[in-house]
Amino acid sequence: MTDVTPVRVLIADDQAMVRGSFRVLVDHTPGMTAVGEAANGAEAVALARRERPDVVLMDIRMPDLDGIEATRLICSDPVLSGVRVLILTTFDLDEYVYGALRAGAAGFLLKDTPPAEVLTAVGVVAAGEALLAPSVTRRLIEEFARRPEPARPPSRTLDGVTDRELEVLGLIARGLSNTEITAHLHLSPATVKTHIGRLLTKLRARDRAQLVIVAYETGLAGNRRREA
Repeated sequence: MTDVTPVRVLIADDQAMVRGSFRVLVDHTPGMTAVGEAANGAEAVALARRERPDVVLMDIRMPDLDGIEATRLICSDPVLSGVRVLILTTFDLDEYVYGALRAGAAGFLLKDTPPAEVLTAVGVVAAGEALLAPSVTRRLIEEFARRPEPARPPSRTLDGVTDRELEVLGLIARGLSNTEITAHLHLSPATVKTHIGRLLTKLRARDRAQLVIVAYETGLAGNRRREA
């Protein structure tokens, strides 16, 4: 029998009761362990540097340093390249979620998410995937669609991206999973994964979540929406 290294989770929330609840949930789940609790963003960054967790469950509204800036500091630190941030939010914080994704967050959860789904999300993010539940992603997309056109040019362009890769990117921005993209474009799962890998490289994106951001910042998703 081989030992399986548990997923190490850091919990950042300014409410002690919330932190405690998540810690109990994580510690009682086989294959997971909580490695620390942070009451604000500054503590979250310091603990991330000390403990090197696999996943940080990060609240957004915290004193001293909010979750968005803490996420940016963690995700931009080369030493913490293996640390993934999973944002905790509510439906009325779409603007904050957008900022968190731009800062490098791997995904986001609603605070009223059932415990089993929280654990699944931690596992998904720890495995290197981005967590973009279609129901939540669609709401975020609606927020993007209401925004005026950006006043400055996007930091990234779609130069060098093939037509097929643009199709895949557009579907990712709509919240489709790999399986749904495979069916929609009549491609094999391996081919879809290859296209996504190339998009990540060409667009200098960390993960699927940032591909959604690129699609909107470059106008791809907005243009597709207007053409529909």
